[in-house]
Amino acid sequence: MSLNSVVERVTARVTERSKGSRRRYLELMERNRQKGVNRTRLSCSNMAHAVAAEPDAIKEELIHPKPRHPNIGIITTYNDMLSAHQPYEHYPEQIKLFAREVGATAQVAAGAPAMCDGVTQGQEGMDLSLFSRDVIGQSTAVGLSHGMYEAAALLGICDKIVPGLLMGALRFGYLPTMLIPGGPMTSGLPNEEKVKIRKLFIEGKVSENELMHAEMASYHAPGTCTFYGTANTNQMVVEFMGLMMPDSAFAITNTPLRQGLTRAAIHRLAEMGLHSANPRPLTEVVTEKSVVNAIVGLMATGGSTNLTIHLPAIARAAGIIIDWEDYNLLSDVVPDLAKIYPSSAADINAFNEAGGVPSVISELISADLLHTDVKTVYGDNLKDYAQRAILKGKDIVYAPAEPSKNHDVLRPLSNPFSKTGGLKMLEGNLGRGVTKVSAVEPQNLVVEAPAKVFHTQDAVKAAQKNGELDQDTVVVVLHQGPRANGMPELHMLIPVLGVQMDKGYHMALVTDGRLSGASGSVPSAVHVWPEAQVGGPLAKVRDGDMIRVDGRTGKLEVLVDKKEFDAREAVPPVKPDIGTGRELFAMMRHFAPCPEEGGSAMLRLMDEDLEKVGDNFSGEFTV
Repeated sequence: MSLNSVVERVTARVTERSKGSRRRYLELMERNRQKGVNRTRLSCSNMAHAVAAEPDAIKEELIHPKPRHPNIGIITTYNDMLSAHQPYEHYPEQIKLFAREVGATAQVAAGAPAMCDGVTQGQEGMDLSLFSRDVIGQSTAVGLSHGMYEAAALLGICDKIVPGLLMGALRFGYLPTMLIPGGPMTSGLPNEEKVKIRKLFIEGKVSENELMHAEMASYHAPGTCTFYGTANTNQMVVEFMGLMMPDSAFAITNTPLRQGLTRAAIHRLAEMGLHSANPRPLTEVVTEKSVVNAIVGLMATGGSTNLTIHLPAIARAAGIIIDWEDYNLLSDVVPDLAKIYPSSAADINAFNEAGGVPSVISELISADLLHTDVKTVYGDNLKDYAQRAILKGKDIVYAPAEPSKNHDVLRPLSNPFSKTGGLKMLEGNLGRGVTKVSAVEPQNLVVEAPAKVFHTQDAVKAAQKNGELDQDTVVVVLHQGPRANGMPELHMLIPVLGVQMDKGYHMALVTDGRLSGASGSVPSAVHVWPEAQVGGPLAKVRDGDMIRVDGRTGKLEVLVDKKEFDAREAVPPVKPDIGTGRELFAMMRHFAPCPEEGGSAMLRLMDEDLEKVGDNFSGEFTV
């Protein structure tokens, strides 16, 4: 059998579109490999500083003029406020021990910040969230710039953190690199009960104390939150790209299996280090084909809409340009095989127990929906990722993935939840956006109702409390894009609008902002651009305008006479918010491109610099 024709066509589109930028990227990485800073080129003084704190035996290993074993640079995003990253506290010391077992060494190259969007939801700090991705990318680059490393281990899991780590690491793409996951927490309060209590609180039927204890019973231990939000979608995407050990995304944190996978990852990273017999640099793993594989995985599992921003940014850091049309084309042919909260009551642990990522990869390979001829950090190609990890003693061994054990959570291709993927592009006279169809009941996929326009989440909450949303409504929330306020997530709106839907009203959300990866039951058009801050069509919508959000046909339209709509003046842009450090991110806000391009000012300005160098880049910069 041959590769699915649409997958092949999308890959060809991406390759052609990226021809110039990818060539410039690969030339720069080759220049860095040949002429850039590395251990063999450091002076005696440079090296003395780098090894000063190491034990004598490690010093002698590191200063050897011809590196005999790789030195692994660890980029950690540990903090003990973020449950998913708290387990990383002892990873560096473990990694150093695992590295020494095979003759390698390891040093912490840098720490990067790691926000918890769960803590900052609805707060001023959420305005920093998307832009923290650029800071993480820059922090990663700062750490690796010391040139002491022949490989890199990235310790990160959550929303902006994995994309930021990869964006930074890809600037050192000649280094073999792996992501080392930390794993999800054990399951807590069932998701259906959590949602029920949230709605009862909004309706004034339970106390704040009851809500508090329900939330604490849901988010109750070290590890990643167990819903299928952006954090767990990141892990799925990275595994589909072959950037971690097979079947390592969802092994529960602080278990022998999780530690065994970390040990196996470090042994493998040492084996494929820069000066090894068979190095596997990051540039050879992150390719047009692996990026397309990631989108296929996203569609097949109904992952977070945030990856329609993060994957374009990761790809762009590697000189690869993707757009939402690529997503849409793949969505038409990739079936939805998984139902994980918010698409169902089941959590990520139930998904993993049913077969997890290896079973999904196995199913998709059988239908020729994935490129198998890609390089991965483990094994020969992506077929080696259709395997489950088993711990035998201290070692990880692999066995072929089996069909799903729970068809309520994970289904085979012969009986998918939907014949099309979990995400869909929306387009029309209000601009371009995306929607998560996998979490929306079929009868709610199309909403046509009068608009009610807001500028903040709090205004929507107040309107609901006052009874102003007690009718069919398309809630339009403006000035939530990257140029306005940094594109915070609007997760607070989902329980509010969910209450209105429970009352029997047809509700939809249209915004230039984002939703949490855990959001989905309310039909929503998110990431809509051009955003209102730059005079996009959303800025001309008025209360009472009929809007159609169609998750079946992909239409996003205001049903107003074109001549009348075009003649309207856009509402003026908002002034920047200050406080909580938001003023420090003014440059990122000012230069941010649209979400479809990744929303990263850092990458936009980087691209401009690389274009100035031109296609005839020879490895030397000149004035």
